[in-house]
Amino acid sequence: MRLILTALVFLFGLFDLFMGLNFLLNPAQTAAGFGLEANGTQGLSTLRADFTAFFGVVAVCMMIGAWRRNADLLLVPMAVMGIAVTVRALSLGLDGTYPGWQVPMVVEALHVILLLAAWRVLPHHKIEELTS
Repeated sequence: MRLILTALVFLFGLFDLFMGLNFLLNPAQTAAGFGLEANGTQGLSTLRADFTAFFGVVAVCMMIGAWRRNADLLLVPMAVMGIAVTVRALSLGLDGTYPGWQVPMVVEALHVILLLAAWRVLPHHKIEELTS
């Protein structure tokens, strides 16, 4: 079970890494798939920076956490994806639905479920162990 969870966390991390790289290298087209449009150079810069950071940090924490079998590194992406799916649910209540609204929520919820399961199974490392 631990091996399967570790592999899934790493694969989900690769998915997020590619999402981040897409925003870095091709922000306007990638953003269009999210219902976003860049407003000039400032918009492109914001898309490139913020979404690359979002997906990049999630990806790196997941992949390093899986590679090192360190459950503590999974807390950051679990929190980020948990906030994202929670705010999407809030937005559904406040703003209503849109075509395809289920897809990003399912992806984010699957991240949270997978990361929670892996966090419970993988070992936790103390700070002293990481620095020595």
